[in-house]
Amino acid sequence: MLWSLVKILVFVGVIVAVTLGLGMLLETSGGVRVSVANTEFTLSPLMTILGLVALLAAFWVTLKLLGLLSATFHFLNGDETAISRYFTRNRERKGFEALADGLMALASGEGRTAMAKAARAEKYLARPELTNLLAAQAAESAGDTRKAQEVYKRLLTDDRTRFVGVRGIMKQKLAEGDTDTALKLAEKAFALKPKHEETQDVLLRLQAENHDWSGARKTLNAKLKHGNLPRDVHRRRDAVLALSEAKDVMADGATIEARETAIEANRLSPDLIPAATLAAKSYIEQGKPKYATRVIKKAWAAQPHPDLAAAFAEIAPNETPQERIKRFNVLTRAQQDHPETKMLLAELNIAAEQFPEARRAIGDLPETTPTARVLTIMAAIERGEGSDDAVVRGWLTRALSAPRGPQWVCGNCQTVHPVWSPTCTNCGSLDTLSWTEAPETSVSMPAGTAMLPLIVGAIADKTATPDTEDAEIVPDHEVVVVELNDDATETEEGAKAN
Repeated sequence: MLWSLVKILVFVGVIVAVTLGLGMLLETSGGVRVSVANTEFTLSPLMTILGLVALLAAFWVTLKLLGLLSATFHFLNGDETAISRYFTRNRERKGFEALADGLMALASGEGRTAMAKAARAEKYLARPELTNLLAAQAAESAGDTRKAQEVYKRLLTDDRTRFVGVRGIMKQKLAEGDTDTALKLAEKAFALKPKHEETQDVLLRLQAENHDWSGARKTLNAKLKHGNLPRDVHRRRDAVLALSEAKDVMADGATIEARETAIEANRLSPDLIPAATLAAKSYIEQGKPKYATRVIKKAWAAQPHPDLAAAFAEIAPNETPQERIKRFNVLTRAQQDHPETKMLLAELNIAAEQFPEARRAIGDLPETTPTARVLTIMAAIERGEGSDDAVVRGWLTRALSAPRGPQWVCGNCQTVHPVWSPTCTNCGSLDTLSWTEAPETSVSMPAGTAMLPLIVGAIADKTATPDTEDAEIVPDHEVVVVELNDDATETEEGAKAN
């Protein structure tokens, strides 16, 4: 309020001052005499002041006209001027509007519209690092892969957009199924941006699919280095890759390298069942049964598994069934309530023809966990104790339709695998297989189940009488072997060794 009053007073004061000044000029006598070409002009003081003001205004206008003419000359010459900046700002405004419209069209799924807006934006902006990226994504959205690939190739010529171009072509090759080219592009993208997490994951998956375990381990170390992978997960997956590398080395016949790599895999992740199994076998080959026992015992304490029991049996393949029961106490004392421990004890007692002990070992699993393996064990026990063939048939019939129990199941796509592998054969994910219950629709069987029908068959050979009824039972067991597991040959060889 006070400031407004001050401004009003100042304005009034200026008006009063100007009025008084003009009045004084009008009352002042004399003037200014100007002589031009023998012509004299006499100007009053007021006219003189007004003339000077007009002269200054004309001089200012002249300077502006000269500046306009100079700017026009420079504009026509191609130099940057206020006029060129005006047109440039106008073009940029139109270009960024087209770019924004293209992004909105791309987000809305209107690929063709986005491509048109990208072309319009390039016309006004001349910024290929922006417009080419929009054009490539718009072409992919519209299904024009050829156009998208052309744009991605243009991005390769600029250092700022080279990674985007390589990544875009890599994704196209992956979609086409050209994994060899995609692997090379992933390596190039990784070299350009080693911290990019998606590129690391793609490269790791492709290297694993290509069995480049050494390269995959380097990529895995890079993920750890750049903070894209927790340390515990890194140790586990590094063990998986080391185990896969050991298997490949063993397949090539380089046993020394295979042993060292298998032992390293077990050291990195002692609870990894395949690594423990392979490490134990390598110790057995070296004549170090104590080390093999230690490895299997530690893995069994983490998770009992049939493969661990099979590897433990290989330590002393020529022992008697009674000796084997005694030696297996090292494992069975741990995890006594685990179903795998109970089934292992039952199998050992069946092999020793101690059927009451086998029944006590199996406990209440037929009621609480009636899997195919448990029910087949019960059939073997019933046959060993001399039960009627109808009873044995009943257990085996139930086994055919019973749940299969734990299997190697991919946690990503739920695909069941008969044996462990570092990557899922269906979705290609790394380290997603775990020993767990499979979906009800799965039919693959774990390897340990094949032994039990063979035991039943062996007992039937010893106890059966040559009548027609017993002759019909044996084929039933043979059918069970075929249905439950494809690895019956390997198990039969183990049974003969026993």
